[in-house]
Amino acid sequence: MKATRILMGMPITVEVVDSSVTAEALDRVFAYFEYVDEKFSTYKETSEITRINEGRLDLAQSSADMKTVFALAAETSRETNGYFDIARGGKYDPSGIVKGWSIYNAAEILREQGFKNYYVDAGGDIQIAGKNRQGENWRVGIRNPFNLEQIVKVLSMTDCGMATSGTYVRGAHIYNPRGSQTVVDEIVSLTVIGPNIYDADRFATAAFAMGREGIHFIADLLGFEGYMIDRNGQTVMTRGFEGYTIHDEAH
Repeated sequence: MKATRILMGMPITVEVVDSSVTAEALDRVFAYFEYVDEKFSTYKETSEITRINEGRLDLAQSSADMKTVFALAAETSRETNGYFDIARGGKYDPSGIVKGWSIYNAAEILREQGFKNYYVDAGGDIQIAGKNRQGENWRVGIRNPFNLEQIVKVLSMTDCGMATSGTYVRGAHIYNPRGSQTVVDEIVSLTVIGPNIYDADRFATAAFAMGREGIHFIADLLGFEGYMIDRNGQTVMTRGFEGYTIHDEAH
């Protein structure tokens, strides 16, 4: 069973292969994303993060999930030498941590119901478990940032997470939080594969902010692989990335 809905400003797709799946199981996942959007969207006047940013709510009085996200953001900042920062211009935008965190939690809703074979894809960032309908590893494509109709890599994946940070959908929006706070423009796409989507997403965001050096940061992380495309179309990948690559078209 597979369904796609537009939530959090992007397409979210959930597919569960297990024969015991019901529409209600998928509805629970989408309901969770609706909850996350209502709480963390910086575009919603009524959201908790907006109330914090406007001084109408003190972080100390915020919800447990809000405090968790702020704690995870602080931890990620420490782990990336300050290349991850949810504060900018006196406001907070936790989307760089919330996206992967929420995808991971949504996938956990499926796992806790006993499902073994599924994926949750929110705007191209994916948590994957088990096998696809053919009983094979899931196949995931990486888009060409210069031609979104073209897939440059097809990956064979199971029981992991994959996230891509890039400028080709939202434009240049990732800043180097250290030094000049400038927009990063020397690379256009950085894909990270990790043990889960939470870690893959947060480290992809931080590594992108590092520019060309980001791929080396990923290479030094145990259990992670990365694939970078710079603004000239040159690619660099970590040593183990090719092990995920196959050469047919994406499903």
